[in-house]
Amino acid sequence: MEAHGLQTMSMAFVTTDKTPMVWRGPMVSGAVMQLLQQTLWNELDYLIVDMPPGTGDIQLTLAQKVPVTGAVIVTTPQDIALLDGKRGIEMFRKVDIPVLGVVENMSVHICSNCGHEEHLFGEGGGERIADEYETTLLGQLPLHMTIREQTDSGQPTVVAEPDSEVARRYSDIARRVGAELSTRERNLSGSISSMSVKSH
Repeated sequence: MEAHGLQTMSMAFVTTDKTPMVWRGPMVSGAVMQLLQQTLWNELDYLIVDMPPGTGDIQLTLAQKVPVTGAVIVTTPQDIALLDGKRGIEMFRKVDIPVLGVVENMSVHICSNCGHEEHLFGEGGGERIADEYETTLLGQLPLHMTIREQTDSGQPTVVAEPDSEVARRYSDIARRVGAELSTRERNLSGSISSMSVKSH
């Protein structure tokens, strides 16, 4: 499916919102590989795989079977989320996938009435793990009601309000990731093998 110039593929497109995904690790990994191998992508600039937090089967499958150029760690400022972020960085480094940087989500709450900023979940967590692991803090995204409302309506902030402060933060993160990728060689150590069907 394509929207706003982005091509997307998701397990959500082949299930309903009432279909429970009660799958063991190997089934999930197989589904991810099927999405990658059997989707007819049209001349992509970047292929971004959004993964659940942690260091489970999906992450290991991608690291072993897909030529990944780099990983972006997304965290929130709470200590428990930072632990997941640290484990993610350690895992990607162990499998020789460069960590391009850290994005801190829900870094500050902005009141929709008065504009007051408040650090509900702690402050500076993304910056701390970026410093600890000598990587880049790519950006900090606020907890703001308009982000949720616009995304739910199918008009994300960068489309609905392209000149807003929040849209600028998203664009800055995208530019920083693009700049990091431009300095790195493509990972040609593996390939996404395709499946062919022959008649006999």
